[in-house]
Amino acid sequence: MRVTLAQTSPKLNRTNITEAVVCINDVKESSDLIVFPELSLSGYLLQDKLFEDAYLPEELSVFEELSKDIDIVVGAALKDGNVFRNTALYYSGGKLLSKHIKVHLPNYGMFEEARYFEGGDRFESFLAGRKKVSMLICEDLWHSSVHEELIRLDPDLIIVLVASPARGFNEKSLDIQDKWYGIVSNVAKECSAELLFVNRVGFEDGLGFWGGSCIVQREGKRVHQLPLFEKSIQTFTIEE
Repeated sequence: MRVTLAQTSPKLNRTNITEAVVCINDVKESSDLIVFPELSLSGYLLQDKLFEDAYLPEELSVFEELSKDIDIVVGAALKDGNVFRNTALYYSGGKLLSKHIKVHLPNYGMFEEARYFEGGDRFESFLAGRKKVSMLICEDLWHSSVHEELIRLDPDLIIVLVASPARGFNEKSLDIQDKWYGIVSNVAKECSAELLFVNRVGFEDGLGFWGGSCIVQREGKRVHQLPLFEKSIQTFTIEE
């Protein structure tokens, strides 16, 4: 299976759709699945901009059409009246195949998600081709109860959409990078599943996002890591 990690630098406006469409068209002949980061269509620090920039599902129909050629996972702020949700969307075969609403909304330090978003209440798995897939968004994976739920769901492939700001610089890496890589390795091993970790880059209002997207094999070994702090779109092969 050919997988494209799209480590992009979203802007705080709707032009992200155009960039995503270009990226998808560039790889659709050489990849089976492309994965973008958390809120890749919206930008992260939306706050009150949600009222103008969050999407109705029907506004994203371009991805249904594109998914006739390649499976697509994007992150977007969706709206339902005056309710907003941080969402991962999986498109395949010309339709929206599955949707995950971020359950655990951080609301501490630099994070204010619970102030603006309504959280989800479940984790699921679904069939995409021959693979059983589960999707999560960032903070979801920091909770041991979620790891237990993933073990119960028993997916073949875990997709994690992330918007992680850089913090805790040390001589060799970032503290947050080390923590994330420890988590994704443990989860892949616990579930005996392939795991795709896709983090964004770029800056928003003083927050810098570090990237470092990677693929983790089912025994917990991290492979195919993308660079830190750089936009990078690369395709790799994982086992069927």
